[in-house]
Amino acid sequence: MVAGSPGGPELVAGIPAWRASEELRATLEASRRAGFIGETSLDDHLSHAAGFAAVVEHLTGAPPGLVADLGSGGGLPALVLAEWWRATEFVLIESQQRRAGFLHEVVQARAWTDRVTVLQGRAEVAGRDGRWRGTCDVVTARSFGRPGVTAECAAPLLRGGGLLVVSEPPSEGDQARWPPERCADVGLEPLGAFRVADQFGYEVLQQTSRCPERYPRRTGVPAKRPLF
Repeated sequence: MVAGSPGGPELVAGIPAWRASEELRATLEASRRAGFIGETSLDDHLSHAAGFAAVVEHLTGAPPGLVADLGSGGGLPALVLAEWWRATEFVLIESQQRRAGFLHEVVQARAWTDRVTVLQGRAEVAGRDGRWRGTCDVVTARSFGRPGVTAECAAPLLRGGGLLVVSEPPSEGDQARWPPERCADVGLEPLGAFRVADQFGYEVLQQTSRCPERYPRRTGVPAKRPLF
C-alpha cells in the first residue's frame, strides 16, 4: 500500500489510454440534459471519473471486487467506473427517486444487472444493511457531503483494508479536513491526498479497523451533527 506524500499530494501517473463507449457518452449527455450533472465538458467529466480508477490501481495494482458509490446522482463516477472495471460489482446508492430511476434504466439498458445494483435510499440505511456492511473493497464519493459525513457513511460499508476515495480540490491538500483522530472513530486512517494528471485531486482513507456498530447514526444525524 502506497501512502500519500506528507509534503503534498502523491502524484499519480496520467490516466491510461481509454476511450469511453458511445453508449456511455450518450448516457452522460442525457444525464446532463436532465440536470443530474454539471455543464463541465463531457471529456472532463469522463477524465475526472476515470481518475478514481487511476488512484485505486495506483494503490492496489488491481481492480476491486466490489465498489459502493455514495450519492451516485447522474452516474459520476459510478457509470464510468462500471465500464472501466468490467468484472467489478457495484452498488450505486442514491436517495433521490428520479436520479435512482435514471440509474436503474441505464443499468438495465447496458445489461449490467448481474453486477450493478442501484439502491434508492439513504447511505445510512445501506451501512446498516447486512448485505453491504463490511463488504466493499472501495467506496467512492463525489460531492456527497462534508468530510465527516462522508467518512461516517462510507466506513460501515468497507471491509478491513478497504479504501475510501473522495474527490477533492487538486491543491496541496488540506489535511485538517480529515483529522486522523476523528477518522479513527469510524476505523479510517487517512493515507493522504493524490493528484491525477496534475489536474484532479482525491483524498484516500483506508479502513484499518472495524467500524463500530454504533455507526452510522440514525438517518439524517450525520449531516446534522457531523463527526468533524
